[in-house]
Amino acid sequence: MLRRAGAAAFAVLVLVPVPAAHADDIRGSQREVIRTLGLAKAWQVTKGAGVTVAVLDSGVDPGHRDLAGAVVEGRDFTAGANPPGVAPSRLHGTYMASLIAGHGHGPGGRQGVIGVAPAARLLSVRVILEDEEPGFREFNTEREFEDVVAKGIRYAVDRGADVINMSISKELATKRERAAIRYAISKGVVLVAAAGNDGASEPDANGFAPYSYPAAFPGVVSVAATDRGLRRASFSNWNPSVMVAAPGVDILGAGPGDAYWVGKGTSQAAALVSGVAALIKAKYPDMSPGLVAQALTSGARKNPPGGYDTGTGFGVVDAAASLAKAAQLARHTPTANGAQAHDPARPLAEAGAGGAIQIVHRDTRRVTLFGAFAAGAALASLTSLGILVALVRRARRGPPPADA
Repeated sequence: MLRRAGAAAFAVLVLVPVPAAHADDIRGSQREVIRTLGLAKAWQVTKGAGVTVAVLDSGVDPGHRDLAGAVVEGRDFTAGANPPGVAPSRLHGTYMASLIAGHGHGPGGRQGVIGVAPAARLLSVRVILEDEEPGFREFNTEREFEDVVAKGIRYAVDRGADVINMSISKELATKRERAAIRYAISKGVVLVAAAGNDGASEPDANGFAPYSYPAAFPGVVSVAATDRGLRRASFSNWNPSVMVAAPGVDILGAGPGDAYWVGKGTSQAAALVSGVAALIKAKYPDMSPGLVAQALTSGARKNPPGGYDTGTGFGVVDAAASLAKAAQLARHTPTANGAQAHDPARPLAEAGAGGAIQIVHRDTRRVTLFGAFAAGAALASLTSLGILVALVRRARRGPPPADA
């Protein structure tokens, strides 16, 4: 994945090119991931037709044979960082796009990379540079590029994205990013992001691997990576923002120019989960982001002891089980409405967006005093009631009989 720290980004993605001679055996190399995610059964329900997944990344090669016809090239928010005439390398973005919606090539599409949602459409939105690009340093330091992720989210939402994949990471959040995420959720868009690759470093003061944004924003599905044994990969961040996990080691994907690569990272795990989210939205297009997230978590397997931990969240995503859970959830609509409902696309403190939250201060001394008065009054009432009952009973018995 690519990681942005403040305004800076640097590559931590480990990639190994796959020799061209073995390109036709790509599908066989994907067999374990396909099995782990339960895709064979999920594809009997849907392959993601009618859904658009926005890939906020370094750009996607629309000409790759496993992506041809599926990619719409959107806006490049990094324009001006590279010198004039320098074309983007688009390695990371193409790789992620293929995991989400690669459709293969050749007879019956049986060769090349098959993505989790092979019938989905892809919207490429360029919001990062890769470290070998000449404008990388300028992009990381110039203030004009600080909110490119926020701009990319809003752009993708306004152009019909149903799911937004963000296999990117940064250490600091911005108000514009937070507002953009609220905006996306208010429009029913599912946001998926990589949890980060700092898990092998020393824990922070709270005992966790560092938080990563946008994954740590509320409402975003934060995805950790697992190894071949479906345990937390050593590099994968662990903290309470982690919601689910997916395979992230030795993952094969496509690269620019019909190339193929093998790599590891939470980027790959997030892309796979974005594909599962696309399957759910294809089958249940009106399902809210919150319910899609619930389907992902309740359908997960390899659940940790106790049901949750900060390493793999609620477990490893299973596409078939998540679709089954989504079928149960499809009739529910937990979104608030009416005059008192807050617009999630606007900051809480913004004028007209519900105003500031009122804090009620209670005088504990007065509460205690009034409580004592209430208790005394209650005791007096009970005493009076007891006397009244005794008098009524006496009256019913009448006067004592006269002597004979």
